[in-house]
Amino acid sequence: MIEPPPVPELHTPRLTLRRIVEADAPGLHLAYGDAETMRFWDSLPSRDEAETAVSIRRSLEINPQWHAMFAVMLRTTGAFVGAVNYHFRQPWTRRLAVGWIVARPWWQQGFGAEAAGALLDHCFTALDTHRVEAHIEPGNAASRHLAKRLGFQQEGLMREWLFVDGEPRDMLLYALLRPDWRPAHD
Repeated sequence: MIEPPPVPELHTPRLTLRRIVEADAPGLHLAYGDAETMRFWDSLPSRDEAETAVSIRRSLEINPQWHAMFAVMLRTTGAFVGAVNYHFRQPWTRRLAVGWIVARPWWQQGFGAEAAGALLDHCFTALDTHRVEAHIEPGNAASRHLAKRLGFQQEGLMREWLFVDGEPRDMLLYALLRPDWRPAHD
């Protein structure tokens, strides 16, 4: 049996990323409980912190070989900023997908790019990933901009790729290849 990769603590100049824990429910609920923040997420907003805690427990039940969510915290104060994750990991194809969410009080401050950049470094190095995908709804201009800023290229439209609350949603497929990551960020 392959040993799952450890979920390390990652650091950037302003942030600490660590494996999310159930005690992070109040912080994550700032994002998960906000309808505007969740507008382009793959589920409806959480009704309360208890429902957000259930989402965290579900994440923690998945072997980090396939999925891991990181809490994004300010290094100076420990304030909860948001979360990033990798999911749909296929080590045999060296491919995975990533996601990010930033709580509204922290929008427009570059925290999404900083946290996602640290996650990408981890994916390309420690997880030996070659291709990272991001699935973004066409109307999510902020995430589309962030993906482009990180070097992702839009590859296509996945029509009615998922359902949220019984309604189909289209997704744009973005991808970033390992050879394209380093030159843009060294």
